[in-house]
Amino acid sequence: MSFINPKTDFAFKKIFGSPNSKDILISFLNAIIYEANPVIEDLEILDPYLAPKIKGVKNTYLDVKAKIGGTKTVIIEMQVLNVESFDKRVLYNATKAYSVQLKSGENYDLLNPVIALTITDFEMFEHLETVISRFCIKEKNNKMDYLADQLEFVFVELPKFDKTLEELETLTDKWIYFMKTARTLRSVPEELGNVPELRKAFEIANEANLDPDELEDLERREIFIQDQRGAMTKATRIGIEQGIKQGIEQGIEQGIEQGIKRGQLQLIVSLLERRVGPLSPEIQTRISQLSAEQLENLGKSIFELASVPDLTDRLQAYSRSR
Repeated sequence: MSFINPKTDFAFKKIFGSPNSKDILISFLNAIIYEANPVIEDLEILDPYLAPKIKGVKNTYLDVKAKIGGTKTVIIEMQVLNVESFDKRVLYNATKAYSVQLKSGENYDLLNPVIALTITDFEMFEHLETVISRFCIKEKNNKMDYLADQLEFVFVELPKFDKTLEELETLTDKWIYFMKTARTLRSVPEELGNVPELRKAFEIANEANLDPDELEDLERREIFIQDQRGAMTKATRIGIEQGIKQGIEQGIEQGIEQGIKRGQLQLIVSLLERRVGPLSPEIQTRISQLSAEQLENLGKSIFELASVPDLTDRLQAYSRSR
């Protein structure tokens, strides 16, 4: 068997957002949001299109949207590419899903909680080791919750999950393993197949059960993702190469400048010692602290000044003028 990649938006919506996927979504959400506890017993899969009810608010398309417990809304987004300002997009979608519940003139007490569940195929929080992280609004100093039950953010970072099939223990482990590896599997592992909802997810993900148009849409989406990843990789490589080239050029330029200054310094010392004899360490230190321009001017002065006292005075003047 060959399975479609649940990390693409097309496959994710088909597996978790189809009309007959309610039991799959319940199992998945309980596993991810509620640590495999059967908190959600029923839900309603909604149109993931967020039509704005507030003037000036943009339209938004989500991967899956559902209402649980009759009031609480869960918005789910599967993100493969680490695009610019994605973190702000997550915040935007969550707050808009919260705000569009009200029509003009309605009371704020009609607002119900929103959970934003985001699954990423890249690391969003490099300083965190956990695969699943949860955020809510808190007071900055004492960490007191502020309406924590109203707006919650849950992130699943797939690259951080490194358990093998034999190491899977919880329902949470099994769903994350499915998300990360289903595309590479050629049969349903027994460890996953013993969960009815997971077995059903594999059935929906089986390419043999897709019609030609669906397979073509999926292929186009995967090609687009690969192209975007390639473009991002190329841009990163070009940026690194340009940075290295610029660093080398700057290093060469600095090296030339330093070499010129060292040459000027050696020439000045040599000319002075020819006229006045060996220079004291103090005088040599003063000369070395002069800029390249000051060294050049001092060199010219050596040929212009006739007496040693005048030369010493000029040297001290240049030193003080740094």
